[in-house]
Amino acid sequence: MLIQLQNVSLRHDDHPILNGVDFCVDDNDFIYIVGKVGSGKSSLLKAIYGELPITEGKAQVLNYDMTKLKRKHLPLLRRQLGIVFQDFQLLHELTIGQNLDFVLKATGCKKKERPQRIKEVLERVELYDKLDRYPHELSGGEQQRVCIARALLNNPKIVLADEPIGNLDPETSRQIMRILQSVREQGSAVVMVTHNMNLLEEFPGVVYRCKDGSISEEQ
Repeated sequence: MLIQLQNVSLRHDDHPILNGVDFCVDDNDFIYIVGKVGSGKSSLLKAIYGELPITEGKAQVLNYDMTKLKRKHLPLLRRQLGIVFQDFQLLHELTIGQNLDFVLKATGCKKKERPQRIKEVLERVELYDKLDRYPHELSGGEQQRVCIARALLNNPKIVLADEPIGNLDPETSRQIMRILQSVREQGSAVVMVTHNMNLLEEFPGVVYRCKDGSISEEQ
C-alpha cells in the first residue's frame, strides 16, 4: 500500500477540516478526490505531502509514519512524490528547460544526466519543442503540461495533482487527462483533486468525495 490513512483527523489552526478519514492508494491506482470548494480536498493532498500535520489516527505514506515525520525527512518523502500545483508555481524568469534543471539540481541529480532527463519528461508531455521558451510564452494548458513534466522528473511512485484541469477548456482538459492516465499506465499511482465531474466517465478511476467534514469512497 502506497498510502494508508486510518481514522485520521485534519485540522488547520484548531479548525476541523476532515474527521475519521479512511483513505488508501495502491500501485497503479487512479484516484479522484471530489467535493465542493472548501470541503477539504486540497487539505488532504497537503497532509499526504507533509504540508499539513497529521496528529490523530494512523497515516503511512510510502512507509513514512506521517504522525511522527520529522521536518528534516520531508525532502526524502517528497522526492518520491510528484506534485502538480493548482497555480503552476513555475519560475517566470527561467526558461522551461531551466525550470526543470533547477528542480533536478536541487534534488541532487548529476549535471551530465540532467539534459537527458529533461528531454524525456518534456517528450512525455509533447513539449520538448518549448524547451527554451519562458512560462509567459505558453498557454495555460502548456504550462500545466510543464508542471506534469516537472512532477515526473524523479520517477515518482505517486503523482498528486491539485485541480490540474480547473481552468482549462474541455479539449485541453482531455489532453491533460490522457497524459495523467499514461502516467498511471507507466507505473505511478495518480491522486487527482477535481470538481470537473464530466470527465470521470471518460477517464474512470476510484472516486472519494469530501462532504460535511468527512470523506468516503463512492461505489
